[in-house]
Amino acid sequence: MKAIREAVAVKRVMDLMAIPGGSCQESLVAEWIQKQLQKAGVPASAMSTDTAHRRSPAGGEIGNLIVRIKGTAPGPHRLLMAHMDTVPLAVGCKPVRKGDIIRPASGKTALGGDNRAGCAAVLTAIIEVLRQKLPHPPLTLLFTVQEEIGLRGARYISAGKLGKPRLCFNWDGRDPGDLIIGAVGATNLEITIDGIASHAGAHPEDGVNAAVVAGMAMASLQQNGWHGLVESGKNRGASNIGVISGGAATNVVMPQVQLQAEARSHQPAFRKRIVREFRKAFEAAVKSTKNAAGQRGQLTFEEDTRYEAFAIRESAQCVKVARQAAEASGVDTTARPCDGGLDANWMARHGFPAVTLGCGQHGIHTVDETLNIPQFVAACEIATRLAAGLE
Repeated sequence: MKAIREAVAVKRVMDLMAIPGGSCQESLVAEWIQKQLQKAGVPASAMSTDTAHRRSPAGGEIGNLIVRIKGTAPGPHRLLMAHMDTVPLAVGCKPVRKGDIIRPASGKTALGGDNRAGCAAVLTAIIEVLRQKLPHPPLTLLFTVQEEIGLRGARYISAGKLGKPRLCFNWDGRDPGDLIIGAVGATNLEITIDGIASHAGAHPEDGVNAAVVAGMAMASLQQNGWHGLVESGKNRGASNIGVISGGAATNVVMPQVQLQAEARSHQPAFRKRIVREFRKAFEAAVKSTKNAAGQRGQLTFEEDTRYEAFAIRESAQCVKVARQAAEASGVDTTARPCDGGLDANWMARHGFPAVTLGCGQHGIHTVDETLNIPQFVAACEIATRLAAGLE
């Protein structure tokens, strides 16, 4: 295998980052990727999109992009994947290079290296394999949608279109030597407290203030160790109340508060325990808060498990192969779990456990986001080795 063309790969990732494509709006990104693949010799007939966007509650322009490439050498079928969407803050980014770093030209946007760098690594791998005429096993390339809003593209993927790959690799993260072999599960909560409105000056005693009820519940969760970092014996998780909205006037006892929260853990049973403690705290707060007539507010508590936790053994073949490819590229490796969600969570549920590797992303989801070029180039080389089976 010859060295990859670094300048071409860097231009490729910069071109990708400049394409607007937030969650549910990935069609321009998918079109650009397909054009690059066709230029490299991949026939249009090898590419298709699925119907994930029709099944996702978020809708969207397009489903996951799936590319099937016939093998030219024996070996287990391999899948290389990355997600196409960015967070809204990255839409409109104009990337600029300064030395070994790519950053947004404006201080008002993120870069979108998360995860256009992953897309570029996968794209570079197959283009280099074809350009160098490297023998390779059967390959599936998967570019997912809606990762940033709950892994919905991977969740609703048409798994039958993937071709039963046996070794799966996902690019999304920072250090190319980090082999992510597990991630937390997450349950999102939509909590609504309907209080009782009354005039805050003339008859405050007739009201039940929804904000007070919410405050009592939140205080209880914090005081009893169920908010923030949550630890109990060998169990560990996290929870967060991230969005609160309610009220329109100071002269009205607040009639409604809406909250959005989440609970995470590598241990599914403990995550469910955190959710139960949230429900108990809000139920108790509603029950204990009455107006002068003895009336209470009402609670609506909705749960949505966005993804389950997963773990891959270090002895698994996909982990061994990823480690060998990284070390062959001169990159030291560490296998570990992470506390965020990945498309790999749902790939594991579909029966395709995937190791996630980094590709140089730093400061993601912020205006300080950067892409480290040496790390990105290393990711491209690792991806090329994996695509060609040269580990």
